[in-house]
Amino acid sequence: MKAMILAAGKGTRVRPITHTIPKPMIPILQKPVMEFLLELLREHNFTEVMVNVSHLAEEIENYFRDGQRFGVEIAYSFEGRIEDGQLIGNALGSAGGLKKIQTFQPFFDDTFVVLCGDALIDLDLTEAVKRHKSKGSLASLITKRVSKDQVSSYGVVVTDINDRVLEFQEKPSINKALSNTINTGIYVFEPEVLDFIPRDLSFDIGADLFPLLVAAGTAFYALPMEFEWVDIGKVPDYWQVIRSVLQGQVRQVQIPGKEVFPGIYAGLNVAANWNKINIKGPVYVGGMTKIEDGATIIGPSMIGPSCYICKDAVIDNSIIFDYSRIGSGVHLAEKLVFGRYCLDRKGNHFDLREADLDWLITDARRQDIVESSIQHKNISKILGNETNDEQNKSQKQ
Repeated sequence: MKAMILAAGKGTRVRPITHTIPKPMIPILQKPVMEFLLELLREHNFTEVMVNVSHLAEEIENYFRDGQRFGVEIAYSFEGRIEDGQLIGNALGSAGGLKKIQTFQPFFDDTFVVLCGDALIDLDLTEAVKRHKSKGSLASLITKRVSKDQVSSYGVVVTDINDRVLEFQEKPSINKALSNTINTGIYVFEPEVLDFIPRDLSFDIGADLFPLLVAAGTAFYALPMEFEWVDIGKVPDYWQVIRSVLQGQVRQVQIPGKEVFPGIYAGLNVAANWNKINIKGPVYVGGMTKIEDGATIIGPSMIGPSCYICKDAVIDNSIIFDYSRIGSGVHLAEKLVFGRYCLDRKGNHFDLREADLDWLITDARRQDIVESSIQHKNISKILGNETNDEQNKSQKQ
């Protein structure tokens, strides 16, 4: 059977991570989120997979290639152009991407599924297709209920008692939302649905195609199903995913590495004297990472591969991406370090280089790092934490 993974978006709500990593390649403990989707598709015998790409397309194509090592066949549809020798992405929208593929050469010739490339799911796709066909549906979307305060982040679905879609609201305000049933970005389509999509135009499934299907009175149904669905649409979502995985709350993701102590997992060849590190799980440490004696790591925290954590550094409920060097005395609480950026849980971030702090939190591969005697007070003011020295001073006063 055939499937489509939507992977052309820029991921603006997950910046600055998506400056260099496309959303489908965002790692969940070192494994790209799109890889989990391919495993799900293969499990349900969807072995012919089309992927539309645009932003940082080569990152996706170079990793997954033709799909052989994942047990599927993959082909890519690039949306954009070459300008001055550079690939320039120009996404056509989720529906426009489908139409481009079908116009090039009819590919979707039977019932097919469409998945967004930025979510972890464990949906029974076989059952979804079965329900879709039993309703005689032209288009079906898988739905879930969320709390009212979350509706503005999703497409809201309004149905009749038979689950026929009556109205579709794309990310309405809380006050204007007509229900708390939301679109999960998982669809089952018949090829005829593509006739509603214009050629060579940017066209979105939720905002453009679905209202047309409703207006035309087509057999368009919602399929409410119980399954695990973890959206990674924003930085806070990603933060929660990593926490949930480390706490064993995401069934389809196993913590990699070896459990060196209860709740402490380490990849290959981690250089650490665990008895001289203050550590409390759950914590994952990637391979070839160095942790100096006297460092403190409090979970849930993830430290990527090839990092360097210096003595007296504190990593508390934080996510550290690969090749990060955390200097001595740095206290990171509820922070995400990605390259030259430091983010908080809400996605607010600052540039370490612009803040003149790239000597303190930097790339572990740099050879020009010299320890500075700058006062901890100035460091802590920018990072939003107090060091132990400053706390002791305050107590004495």
